[in-house]
Amino acid sequence: MIRLRKLARAASLLTTPLAPEDILSLFNPVFSARQLRGVVTRVVPETADSATIFFRPGRGWQAHLAGQWARIGVELDGVRHWRSYSLSAPAGQDPAITVTDMGAVSGALVRGTKPGDVLFLAPPQGDFVLPEHPRPLLMLTAGSGITPVMSMIRTLVPHRPDSDVVLIHTARTAADTIFREELAELADQFPNFRVTHWFTGEQGRLDFTSAADLDRLCPDWRQRAAYACGPEGFLDDAETLWEAEAAEATEAPSAVEGSLTIERFSTKLAGGEGHDGGLVTFEASDREVEADGDTPLLDVGEDAGILMPSGCRMGICHSCLIPLRAGHVRDLRTDEVHGEPGQLIQTCVSAAAGPVNLDL
Repeated sequence: MIRLRKLARAASLLTTPLAPEDILSLFNPVFSARQLRGVVTRVVPETADSATIFFRPGRGWQAHLAGQWARIGVELDGVRHWRSYSLSAPAGQDPAITVTDMGAVSGALVRGTKPGDVLFLAPPQGDFVLPEHPRPLLMLTAGSGITPVMSMIRTLVPHRPDSDVVLIHTARTAADTIFREELAELADQFPNFRVTHWFTGEQGRLDFTSAADLDRLCPDWRQRAAYACGPEGFLDDAETLWEAEAAEATEAPSAVEGSLTIERFSTKLAGGEGHDGGLVTFEASDREVEADGDTPLLDVGEDAGILMPSGCRMGICHSCLIPLRAGHVRDLRTDEVHGEPGQLIQTCVSAAAGPVNLDL
């Protein structure tokens, strides 16, 4: 151990002012002792405004489970921005993210990423994963909500001939449907995988106010384990239907045997209407930013170029917790104002309610 420390010191003297790992990164772009990275190997356009980005992660990456997501860091104008993206590649293979051009970071990824680019990474996370034991599945997806489900389908369908999967996917038009050709090929090749496309531009929204549409599209949906991912309204309606069916099942226990697992990309925020926000001071970074009353402090910090801890960005995983040094914040989900010095706050769902000092 002593010899290793001596060798490290000697290497540092030879590479000064750079650290030895900085020299190694010149030869291997994904090598870093400080930050997990991945190098882009391929970019595949999916629709007019979406693309799949394949990357080879460096050492330290944990193999993802089908359906999980990861935080991806991208540098724009010298500022590193972190966003969470579902992993669309099958489990056991090099990861990929499928991104839709919505917002500055996603737009830069879709329009500007090329092989050889380096992405900053955080390990995969999430509990939206396949069940432990085989059972019939129903996948309900809308828009880009198909991304994590595609990882499940790619993992399960080609490798388990006994799999029984029904996918009902809604998109505005056929041209807007991500993975449409691949899904058709899988359905042709594997009889136990059935795909139904619902185009809202022609058919209107898939109606979950009653069970009629699902009864027609998948008659045995009540006996399947269901997974749903998509916009908030789509998920809320599905959740309401399953709850109503479960309530009826108390009188007819055999009516609903399957469960519903939901993956949300966002959460409902109450907003800060009528509240002026305030001056946010990032003490460790020696930076002050004026913030309004309806922008999460996480976004305020990231827009100012401050490296903010984050995860799900919707108040679930608690990865963004940081100490409040002074001031008050508003919980954007409940509109509640709170704040005590030293209190840990979730920056992804908290906005300034007056001057705020943060320990960052």
